[in-house]
Amino acid sequence: MELDLAQILKASGLFLYPLLACSVLGLAVTIERIFALCIAKVFPQKLFEAIVRGEYSGEDAGLDSAGARILQFYCEGGTDPDGLKAYARLEVSRLERGLFLLDIVVAVAPLLGLLGTVTGLVRVFTGFDGAGAAADTGDFGQGISLALSTTILGLSIAIPALVAGTWLDRRVDVLAARIDAGVERLLETGEKY
Repeated sequence: MELDLAQILKASGLFLYPLLACSVLGLAVTIERIFALCIAKVFPQKLFEAIVRGEYSGEDAGLDSAGARILQFYCEGGTDPDGLKAYARLEVSRLERGLFLLDIVVAVAPLLGLLGTVTGLVRVFTGFDGAGAAADTGDFGQGISLALSTTILGLSIAIPALVAGTWLDRRVDVLAARIDAGVERLLETGEKY
């Protein structure tokens, strides 16, 4: 027997709307962060290599990347090691923007599914008469359908959000290491470009 998405969506009742909101939020944050965390927007290779070689001339820096903003801070007198590292941490925190929303989706979606499960089971068990027999088999089926549908939806939203969040966290770690290496190289050279 195949799972029919339309049946699952219909059976999830009112729980469909908050689950849909979680899905849209998770997808929007994931797409935005994927584009925002590309190397060219964080610390372009050309700029990174110039800093590593100690040959930065100031051309083509712009302010559209974290690396360029850190270098500008350094060139404008931010040669104090603690100040430069603090500014670099600020840039790393900007890379993490919005990732907490994925954590919320990962936590909330299965809980909404669980709430739908409990609601469906309550509907099932309140449909029994005093002798323990189901008063209406239609209500019984709808209750079980609600319980299972919301669980399926909650997990199918949380699992991709968890995967995306983990991948994006790892991406931030890699980019933060790149920023740290650039900052350390600036501090080693001790020269003002």
